[in-house]
Amino acid sequence: MAILRTRADDYTVALLYQTLPELRLRFLSNPNLDSNFMALLSNSKLLRWKPAFRSNPFSTISTAEVLSEPEPSHGSPQPESQPVPPRDKNLELVICRMMANRAWTTRLQNSIRSLVPRFDPSLVYNVLHGAASPEHALQFYRWVERAGLFAHTPDTTLKIVQILGRYSKLNHARCILLDNTRGREAATEDAFVSLIDSYGRAGIVQESVKLFQKMKELGVDRTVKSYDALFKVILRRGRYMMAKRYYNAMLREGVEPTRHTYNILLWGMFLSLRLDTAVRFYEEMNTRGVLPDVVTYNTLINGYFRFKKVEDAEKLFVEMKGRDIAPNVISFTTMLKGYVAAGRIDDAVKVFEDMKNCGIKPNAVTFSTLLPGLCDAEKTVEARDVLREMVERYIAPKDNSVFMKLLSVQSKSGDLDAAADVLKAMIRLSIPTEAGHYGVLIESFCKANEHDKAEKLLDKLIEKEIVSRPQNAFEMEASAYNLMIEYLCDHGRTSKAEIFFRQLLKKGVQDSVAFNSLIRGHSKEGNPDSAFEIIKIMGRRGVPRDADSYKLLIESYLRKGEPADAKTALDSMLESGHLPESSLYRLVMESLFNDGRVQTASRVMKSMVEKGVKEHMDLVSKILEALLMRGHVEEALGRIDLLMRNGCEPDFDHLLSILCEKEKTIAALKLLDFVLERDCIIDFSLYDKVLDTLLAVGKTLNAYSILCKILEKRGSTDWRSREELIKSLNQEGNTKQADVLSRMFKGTDGGRVNREGKRKVTVAT
Repeated sequence: MAILRTRADDYTVALLYQTLPELRLRFLSNPNLDSNFMALLSNSKLLRWKPAFRSNPFSTISTAEVLSEPEPSHGSPQPESQPVPPRDKNLELVICRMMANRAWTTRLQNSIRSLVPRFDPSLVYNVLHGAASPEHALQFYRWVERAGLFAHTPDTTLKIVQILGRYSKLNHARCILLDNTRGREAATEDAFVSLIDSYGRAGIVQESVKLFQKMKELGVDRTVKSYDALFKVILRRGRYMMAKRYYNAMLREGVEPTRHTYNILLWGMFLSLRLDTAVRFYEEMNTRGVLPDVVTYNTLINGYFRFKKVEDAEKLFVEMKGRDIAPNVISFTTMLKGYVAAGRIDDAVKVFEDMKNCGIKPNAVTFSTLLPGLCDAEKTVEARDVLREMVERYIAPKDNSVFMKLLSVQSKSGDLDAAADVLKAMIRLSIPTEAGHYGVLIESFCKANEHDKAEKLLDKLIEKEIVSRPQNAFEMEASAYNLMIEYLCDHGRTSKAEIFFRQLLKKGVQDSVAFNSLIRGHSKEGNPDSAFEIIKIMGRRGVPRDADSYKLLIESYLRKGEPADAKTALDSMLESGHLPESSLYRLVMESLFNDGRVQTASRVMKSMVEKGVKEHMDLVSKILEALLMRGHVEEALGRIDLLMRNGCEPDFDHLLSILCEKEKTIAALKLLDFVLERDCIIDFSLYDKVLDTLLAVGKTLNAYSILCKILEKRGSTDWRSREELIKSLNQEGNTKQADVLSRMFKGTDGGRVNREGKRKVTVAT
């Protein structure tokens, strides 16, 4: 490139430009080429081509043709005097590419100006037509005029107005059209008609009316073409009174309405539900000798059907045939639509058959109209035949919702093969299948106990992630996915069910039935951790959890030998507001106790008692004993206090006896103190047993304190070792305590407590 830019002369550049078309296009579309180099190219005689006017530069020339332009003959050189075409036939394509690839700057304008020998109407028109965006077209349109390179013609003005109107840049189009400098020269009726229609499609009726009135001020002739455009705009918005006024004004101006005019007026009056006005226009049409055509009859038939005048529509259809006006596909489809709306589906089928007998092929609108009617009438056989014909001709309906109706009605009839054919038809017609379509079939197969087929459909859903597509218009119903999930969980395939359900979760589905099915499935399959993860998700999303699901989860943990996790699941069950069964409490406590987790079992016992469950006292006694034996005395006493407050007393005799035998003196002392504080009645011999145990291990002060409390609560005791305790106290230097104890014994009558009247503690079972 550097060599070309510094050393190439006119002949060398021209030769390269002529012999290497592909290189030439790259040069011209290169934003780095300066204006001098572009001028060098444009001044070469070999670049001059004859201009050719085309309405669309891209309609007949492809990129491949541009890049494969034939090279000149290598024979004798062409004489210098022989005329050469002044302009490249693909020059407009090059300009469009340059505008698309480079910013609109003075440098680009100079490049285009250097490239083009002369701006003629065909070049300007084709550049406008081939511009990549309306902004490019508008910039080019204004530039060639302001730079004095070209004076716009009616064709180029019409073209820019059409482009701007198509992209809703209506203010720019209006300014161009009403510019005083060329309003009378370049603006024609066609341009005004185009802008009037553009404003109408944008819903700005008042601007369309103003433009129509402006035409008269600017001296632009208003023919029936302008009036037709105005009628269409105002009638689309239901302004039938305005249409009538302008119709009368048209007649006063001497503009004769055409058949197209009356067709628009009839269409608009029916659209505005003005049947009488439409009939009068039709009569006036006949009075003026304007013969109706197939469009007129189609409009009338459709209008009468809209007013439920089926017989009048039928008469018009017969009248049309009597006038030797052949009905077209719109005529038959309109009749068919009217019969479907009136609930006369048999007549609609007859019209459909007559249509084919006349050699007229149904279109997408025809099928889209007939199929819903057949579904509503539950004519499944006819619907299947029509669907087959539609697939054979590869015609997709205008409204894809018809497939959901077909699936539902075929499934309801029990013809699951026909329902499956609907899904196949969608695939054949390249119509996106959605989760809702699969859901109807899956539910039907599950209810028919054909779960294998349902699972195959589910595999496609999971593989293609159809459920999580954001563009789905039909979502899968709960009745469909719950049946499938329940089946998979009951047959050992809970993991697949969870993969499927997690796709549903992405769509915001929070179905408690599906959640609990997954919990039960994982629990039965020995995967309690997965089940508990589902429970956590439910908790975060506020989804209710079943007590049965918790029970299965806890039992699954226990079977797996994980009592601590079972206890965690039990706590979650309580937090969810469920009351576990008594047997479930026992299973958890027993499992924890056997695993050596006595304190954890104690907490489960506490929860059980607080919930009012008063069973399994045998296990409760074991837990209390273990707590005391392990030195968790305060915890054990707290549990005993809870039991007593709930009407359950433990077997104190057994506990004290065991503690004494195992020489757990501190635990025995505190337990006995607890019994005395609450005036619980125990076997009298246990007092002596605890005292003997304390004395035996040398805890004389402890024995002294508890003996004092026994005397205070019971009044007297015949403990045989009391003299030995006094002696031990004296020997240990606790003479004061020994003296107090001696005087206490001397103050008593030495009598014994009557043991026959002692009440035994009743142990609740």
